Amino acid sequence: MSKIITLPKIEDPRGNLSVLQGETIPFEIKRVYYLYDVPSGAERGGHAHKAQQEFIIAVSGSFEVVLNDGTQEKVYHLFKPNEGLYVPINTWRELRNFSSGSVCLVVSSAEFDESDYIRDFNDFKNYLSK
Repeated sequence: MSKIITLPKIEDPRGNLSVLQGETIPFEIKRVYYLYDVPSGAERGGHAHKAQQEFIIAVSGSFEVVLNDGTQEKVYHLFKPNEGLYVPINTWRELRNFSSGSVCLVVSSAEFDESDYIRDFNDFKNYLSK
C-alpha cells in the first residue's frame, strides 16, 4: 500500500538535514535517480513495476504523483523535502504538475531492468488480472 513517510529532520540555523537510510523506508536501496528541468506541462512516469519498489521525494519545488492500483486512483501532492511517497510493486504511477525548478528524487529497490516495467496501462490492467 502506498503511503507518505516522514523522514527524520534535523533542524539547524545553518540549514536543515534529512536522512534517508535503511530503517526509514521499507526496502534496501539499490538505485537512486532524479528528475529535473521538467518542462511546464510535461508528465513523467506512465508505467508500473512488477518487482521494484520506489520512494519519491520532492527535494525542491513540488509536483503531483498519481497512483493507480488497478481499482482506484489516488493523487499525492509532494512538496516537502523531508517527506516521501512509498510506491509498492504493481502500482501505476504518473508524475505531473511540476513547479518551476522542482527536483524529484527517486530511490529504488532494484537496479534498472527493462523487463520489470509495464509501460502500457491496458497491459498493466491485464497483468493484474492474471
